[in-house]
Amino acid sequence: NNFNGFANWMRAQAEEETYHAMRFLDYLVSRGGDLKIFQIDEPKLTWNSPLEVFQAALEHERYVTASIHSLADLSAKEKDYATSIMLQWFITEQVEEEASVEDIVNKLEMVSDFKGAILMLDNELKSRTFTPPTSE
Repeated sequence: NNFNGFANWMRAQAEEETYHAMRFLDYLVSRGGDLKIFQIDEPKLTWNSPLEVFQAALEHERYVTASIHSLADLSAKEKDYATSIMLQWFITEQVEEEASVEDIVNKLEMVSDFKGAILMLDNELKSRTFTPPTSE
């Protein structure tokens, strides 16, 4: 299963998620927060199809969105306005994150029986790159 385009998309996504994590970390440090980084479980390595991978990615993005919303609720309750403002960027970003993955899931569902179309989508995703924003 040499789906280089799907793999490229996931690598670019991993870079973007690392950037997001560092953004959270930098914010916590700037506010004098205590940091504790927990062990990350080993990822699943065997998948039945690209669709299964992207369905799991979409489920995870929805989990991240819910987590950010919980943080936003807590920051509002605590009247931590600076954190509320910082989280707005992530709330907006998650709308794009979910839409991006959901678009791929929808395309894969449409072409699930057409191997040629799956290869075309794989080829389309080869061009994705991640460039950190220069200003925000």
